[in-house]
Amino acid sequence: MPQFRKSEWICLAYFAYTSLVAAVRPLPLPVRIEVWLAGAAVLVSLWLPALPAVSRRPAAAVLRDWLPLALILLAYRQMGWMALPHENRNFENYWITLDRLLLHQWGLKRAIEFPGPLLPDLLELSYLLVYVMPVATTGVFHALGQRTKLDAAYRIILSATLATYALYPFFPSEPPRAVFPDADLPLMSALRAFNLRILGAYGIHMSVFPSGHSAAAFSCAFAVLRLLPSHRLAGCAFLVLATLIAVATVYGRYHFAIDTIAGLFMALAALFLHRAVLRRPR
Repeated sequence: MPQFRKSEWICLAYFAYTSLVAAVRPLPLPVRIEVWLAGAAVLVSLWLPALPAVSRRPAAAVLRDWLPLALILLAYRQMGWMALPHENRNFENYWITLDRLLLHQWGLKRAIEFPGPLLPDLLELSYLLVYVMPVATTGVFHALGQRTKLDAAYRIILSATLATYALYPFFPSEPPRAVFPDADLPLMSALRAFNLRILGAYGIHMSVFPSGHSAAAFSCAFAVLRLLPSHRLAGCAFLVLATLIAVATVYGRYHFAIDTIAGLFMALAALFLHRAVLRRPR
């Protein structure tokens, strides 16, 4: 029998959940089959390296260290496959109130743009770096000789990120730049145009609540801070980047502020859950 890591059980549970969602959601049959085949592929990809005869090989260990990164991407894309048209804008019309309070009445937009394009470009660059942040997190654990702690790190990252994706079917919504295309816009730049092209090609239309960008970024930072206490500089750098990403999602109109706050809470919940499990008597 395979000996799954605890973080791998999180992946298995998530893809079992999406298979169930596909079964009950009014989707075309080809989409259902695509989701189920993806779930089966995930099971095989996790099962084989976890077999005792295979898991002892160095190549299998390395594969298991990096495979969750691909599964996070697959989980995100899979939610996009199951998106349904939604014309109701009740969520977005309610959430925009907080955004305009932050951006205009409290002066966030004015403060960011006051020095010129410097801060807007920094935020756009930070937003772009969210895609490599989980990869960088795994790389840091390897580089510091702490790969044995990767399973614990993935428990924090996967719990936050996949739980965020699991909520998407319950909050059908579009980003503020799509719902309010002529309002509250940030400064345009080459970096912003590049980010918009990426989202146009690879973004999904299932939901924006909670923010997967925020959940992933903060959970990566919390994993480094929690599990590498002797490398506080690295943890603080990750946390600063996560904070810049969170601000960028709101300023750039990629997410509503409530999405980003909810993503942060998902990461905090995953961290507290991890700490509670460690404290539990065995």
